[in-house]
Amino acid sequence: MKTREFLHEVMTMAWQFVKRNGLSMSEAMKRAWANMKLKVALKQRIVKFYFQKVDGSLREAYGTLKENLIPATSGDNRKRNDTVQVYFDTEKQEYRCFKKANLIKMA
Repeated sequence: MKTREFLHEVMTMAWQFVKRNGLSMSEAMKRAWANMKLKVALKQRIVKFYFQKVDGSLREAYGTLKENLIPATSGDNRKRNDTVQVYFDTEKQEYRCFKKANLIKMA
């Protein structure tokens, strides 16, 4: 991904956090950068990260998007949702997702 496209995606995500979640621009930028770093790391290896579930509890997850570590999928008929991050949970051996605005940290 080119630098300009990367920065555009960070700013777009941060602005969505401000509009949809009521975060300050400072907090939205921090979470947007954390999400982009996680996205890059997921494509390279298995990553440990934390996010807040919808019920308010904290979830520790181990996931990846590295192609040789995930099973083949059939079809992509789902509508894309830009507010969630999809990942392959290496503990449950299933695809999972979480709201990008709820990412706490990447370990």
